[in-house]
Amino acid sequence: MTQQTWDEVGGLLPDDEFRTASEAIVGNIEQVIEGKTATVRLALAVLLAEGHLLIEDVPGVGKTKLAKALARSIDCSVRRIQFTPDLLPSDVTGVSVYNQETHDFEFRPGAVFANLVVGDEINRASPKTQSALLECMEERQVTVDGVTYQLQTPFMVIATQNPIEMEGTYPLPEAQRDRFTARIAMGYPGPEAELAMLDGHGALDPLQELRPVSDAATVRQLIATVRQVHVADAVKQYAIDLVTATREAPELRLGASPRCTLQLLRTARAVAALEGRDYVLPDDLQTLAVPVLAHRIIPTADAQLARRTTDAIVAELVHRLPLPHDRQRSPYDTRSAGGNGRPPFEPRRP
Repeated sequence: MTQQTWDEVGGLLPDDEFRTASEAIVGNIEQVIEGKTATVRLALAVLLAEGHLLIEDVPGVGKTKLAKALARSIDCSVRRIQFTPDLLPSDVTGVSVYNQETHDFEFRPGAVFANLVVGDEINRASPKTQSALLECMEERQVTVDGVTYQLQTPFMVIATQNPIEMEGTYPLPEAQRDRFTARIAMGYPGPEAELAMLDGHGALDPLQELRPVSDAATVRQLIATVRQVHVADAVKQYAIDLVTATREAPELRLGASPRCTLQLLRTARAVAALEGRDYVLPDDLQTLAVPVLAHRIIPTADAQLARRTTDAIVAELVHRLPLPHDRQRSPYDTRSAGGNGRPPFEPRRP
């Protein structure tokens, strides 16, 4: 079976087609997830940034529904893995089975051979099974018995987990957390959203009626368009400064990795594209700092005793770090410099 490699993405989409396709996916997901527009858009941004998403929250707030709604909104292959303590690594990656007819071993693909892999309650599996995802999440390939198999494009792992203080769970290893581009929390819905949920979900599950509004080819084009979003040198340096601040913070004993810097920039490109811009603002990096950085860092024992959360530490670092002064103009910005033109870093106003 011939599979497309990760670098073979589609052509670019014009601005209006990009906006139409992305808004269709967001609107489709919101038929299932009420009152969580920012969370839904961030989940889509992670997909377009060629990353993976970790959804962490208490049971019953819609973690799995968000993952499945995103998967069903795109007409591509989807596999779901229910992580349990007895799940084996071969259940995830695949296994070679002896064929008595051909007198040879043949490979039977595991659940990761899909465009979107939904891992439900990933921290209920043992670290040995969790490590089966390391290669495929980083290199978009699986190696079994010395043979390497390329995964399809697009490829995204959407994992849900309960907080580690819940019974029957294992904390994710640092190497596993670092491969997730962003970690988000659903949170409880507001009163109006919860009332709308009772009206819409009381008689039937809208997830069962959800139909795809996009396909894998369109997603590849969206990804290719996001790759072309301009990032000024000053913004790149600001991203480095943000990550470096976590390595030098006295409250942290482990800062963010260079992989984090790269994924922060990629996600910022996706957010900018979803906002209708062809350049990244420093504000994009500030908005993404907590979801992209907080799950990768480890506080010191003193910070833990003081009940300092990683989210609060990252938010404080962002507040302390000065914004870049060199506001370089995007070469893709065709607006005139005078008159109604605005600097490329200035947020658009309605």
